[in-house]
Amino acid sequence: MRRVTVCLIFSICLMAAFASDAATGRVIKVLPHLLDAQGRHATSPSLYDRDAYQARLRANPAEQSGIRYDVQWKAKATTGVVKLRLELRGPAKGGVTGEKTIEAGVKPGWGRRWSGVALTGEEFKEFGAITAWRITLWDGDQLLGEQKSFLW
Repeated sequence: MRRVTVCLIFSICLMAAFASDAATGRVIKVLPHLLDAQGRHATSPSLYDRDAYQARLRANPAEQSGIRYDVQWKAKATTGVVKLRLELRGPAKGGVTGEKTIEAGVKPGWGRRWSGVALTGEEFKEFGAITAWRITLWDGDQLLGEQKSFLW
């Protein structure tokens, strides 16, 4: 009986060790920030000033030069190559919904990390207003985590 119990415990530990090799990760937080002509999202480090400057940029579209999605994420990858994918939806043009996908490679590791994915310049001007967004975290072709806007 003791031999069976020891073998059973050993088997469970062995299965747990192989299961821990799977890639894990998640998207913790997403902060969309409008950018001005100099590429800034705030004029000072103060969170109050950042929020006030973002309200000013929203009210004055002529001052906007792009949008950056700052993403807090966490991942332990098996392939060593992790991607953040930003998918945007905008207004319909000619009966077709405007869609755009932007990918950024990021380096996995221990702990939480921040990365930015941006849409700037002429692409931003041509795309128009953003109605919905989704951020996904990928390890190769395996989805690790996502966050999306309310309208997605």
